Amino acid sequence: MTAVVLNATQAGLHGCHVCGLVCESRAVRLRCPRCGHDLGKASRMNMQHSAALLIAAALMYLPANFLPVMVTASARGRDAHTILGGIVELWLSGSQALAVIVFIASLVVPLTKMAVLSVLIFHAQRRSTWRQRERAWLYRTIESVGHWSMLDVFVVVMLVGMVRFGAFGEVEPGVGLLAFGAVVVLTMVASARFDPRLIWPVTGTSP
Repeated sequence: MTAVVLNATQAGLHGCHVCGLVCESRAVRLRCPRCGHDLGKASRMNMQHSAALLIAAALMYLPANFLPVMVTASARGRDAHTILGGIVELWLSGSQALAVIVFIASLVVPLTKMAVLSVLIFHAQRRSTWRQRERAWLYRTIESVGHWSMLDVFVVVMLVGMVRFGAFGEVEPGVGLLAFGAVVVLTMVASARFDPRLIWPVTGTSP
C-alpha cells in the first residue's frame, strides 16, 4: 500500500519563517499568533520584488568595482583607487591577509549572494521541485550571511583608513563606495523579500 505524502500546506499547517512556530490553519487568521507575521499563501509578488532588487544590485555592482572607492590627496596630486586596485596594493605591500579579507568581503560574498538568489528565483518562477532541500539550505545560508553583509562596507572603510599609498595628506571616500553600499543593501532586501515557501510549491512533493 502506497503511503500518501502531504506537504505542510496540503496538511493544513502553516509555518512561520520568522519565529519558527507551526500551527494549524484553522487556528490562525493568516497571522502568526506568536509574532504576528503574515501566514498567508506564498506571494509571487514578493518573488518579483526580489528579482527587481537583485537586478538593481547587479547593475550597481559594476560601478561599485570600477569607480573609485577612495581618493587620496597629497603633494603629488590626487589619486583614485578602486576596490581591485586596493586589493592589489595590499597584496604587493605585504598585507596578504588583509587583501584576502577584502577580496572575499568585496567580491566573493556579493557575487555568491546574487548567484544563489538568482537560482532561488529562477526555480521558484518555474514552480520547480528540483533539489528543494539543497535550495532551502542555500536560502538559510544567505540569510545567515545577510546578518554580516555590512562587513563588506566596513572592510572598505577600513581599507580607506589603513592603506598607505605613500605620503598623503587626505583620504576621501569615492563614488564607488556609495555604489558598493547600495549593492549590500539591495542584496539584503532582495533576500528578505524572497518567500522561502516558494521553494516548496503546493504541487510539489514533500521530501
